[in-house]
Amino acid sequence: MKIVTKNIKIKNEVFTLTNQRAMFWEKEKALIFSDLHIGKTAHFRKNGIALSHQIFESDLQRLSVLIEYFKPEKFIIVGDLLHAGDNSDVDKFCEWKSLFPGIEFHLVEGNHDKISKKLEAKLCLNFKSQQLEIDDVVFVHDFEKSNPKFQITGHIHPGFIINSPVKKIKLPCFVITENQLLLPAFSEFTGLDTKNLPKNGRFYVFTDAEIYEI
Repeated sequence: MKIVTKNIKIKNEVFTLTNQRAMFWEKEKALIFSDLHIGKTAHFRKNGIALSHQIFESDLQRLSVLIEYFKPEKFIIVGDLLHAGDNSDVDKFCEWKSLFPGIEFHLVEGNHDKISKKLEAKLCLNFKSQQLEIDDVVFVHDFEKSNPKFQITGHIHPGFIINSPVKKIKLPCFVITENQLLLPAFSEFTGLDTKNLPKNGRFYVFTDAEIYEI
């Protein structure tokens, strides 16, 4: 797995975008990502749709490589950590997470994060709330028009269409506007929304080998 990075500046802070569906905030030693949707493949299997365990394991492998690369002290997950409550994939995630006991675990709740007290304890969360504010930046799962502060959000699973002579290619991306940074979905087992995106945004589209500003 190749990690490609690109530094951007927001509110006089440097954030490092990656082609692995996450970004890093050096000042906070924070690895930031959204929409991991733990348990989605197990939920499909439970409902009779045969999906490989490898799909979720691939997401965890990418997280492990990012941890090794950036050495973060905390995760900031901008919503939809879970997909459908507690299931076997959550057990697998907790087992994986136990390999990194020194990393704080901050969850900004998303629409899929229906977390009981029992499940919260199982996940060993250090922080859980609808919003997280650090300096001049607010982390919230879905963009809030009434909030004047700069927001880092998830929820939409943004994608960008590149027209080639042969076919249309749809790629994941980050989207940045004057008051928002929209993160890609971390899980590869998600669709890409190319329509419901912020207006007048700059797109940072990425592949396995590169990040392109459009």
